[in-house]
Amino acid sequence: QVQLVESGGGSVQAGGSLRLSCAASGYTSSRPCIVWFRQAPGQKREGVAAIDGNGDTTYAGSVKGRFTISRDNSKATVDLQMNNLTPEDTAMYYCAADPSFDYYCPPIALNTEYRDWGQGTQVTVSS
Repeated sequence: QVQLVESGGGSVQAGGSLRLSCAASGYTSSRPCIVWFRQAPGQKREGVAAIDGNGDTTYAGSVKGRFTISRDNSKATVDLQMNNLTPEDTAMYYCAADPSFDYYCPPIALNTEYRDWGQGTQVTVSS
């Protein structure tokens, strides 16, 4: 059974850091493509970062240089380290995956539909 579970959200002040974690299980591959998305109230969902089985990464322009996505193979998790947070980063953060992308991510990873989603973890940044 496929499962994605996020953890690590919380509240921080602007300039602070948070680390999110996504535990993926049930996929054929131990290193599926994992993508982090976020959605703020009243806003469109936004792809934030993606990582494939090789560890190759993709970032949205809005987070490049501040966020780092990484894979911990020993724990079968994909982490999103978020630094220098701003109030504009406030959103519910979700990780997503799809059996069709069980190692490599699709060409437009941050704008692709995925089958499986976690329950989300809230990130709130105050000014």
